[in-house]
Amino acid sequence: MNGVELFLLGRTLMKIGEQAMPQVKSGSPGATRSVLVVLGDLVSHPGTTVGEIAERTGLPQSQVSTAVARLEAAGSVGTEPDPADRRRRLIRPTAKPSDRVAEVRAATIDDVLAAALADPDGNAPDPGVVREVSQALDVLARRLTPSIAARGRALDTATESPRAGKRHSAPSG
Repeated sequence: MNGVELFLLGRTLMKIGEQAMPQVKSGSPGATRSVLVVLGDLVSHPGTTVGEIAERTGLPQSQVSTAVARLEAAGSVGTEPDPADRRRRLIRPTAKPSDRVAEVRAATIDDVLAAALADPDGNAPDPGVVREVSQALDVLARRLTPSIAARGRALDTATESPRAGKRHSAPSG
């Protein structure tokens, strides 16, 4: 597998994940991806700021702010003044997840995965194939956590040239 194939696989997995999530009952579904990315970051880094989330996730600060506002309105996160700088707010997941978060976490991928693995005529895939792919996804989820991507961004930043903004090749050896 090369980088392009991995990228395309990632996009396919994102689409399957989006299809597996229960639809919002009222209003616009909005930017589901950014809300999920922000919530995932908050679970790993409670007591953080919008700017810190933006830095870790690579999302624009405005998108993070919007996602935090949606999560706060849903009761999934709470904010408090930063004791070190009263102009900033610290964001934490709430102790009890909102009904929407509980609903999304309870949703399984089984039906959507089976549909994605169906043949071009729409015939259901062999149950063994669905089980095999599901187990492979479980392994990937355990091994390739969101913190892996954050470390990758840190490496990208560390290898950029301060003057030219270009990356240096890594030393060999």
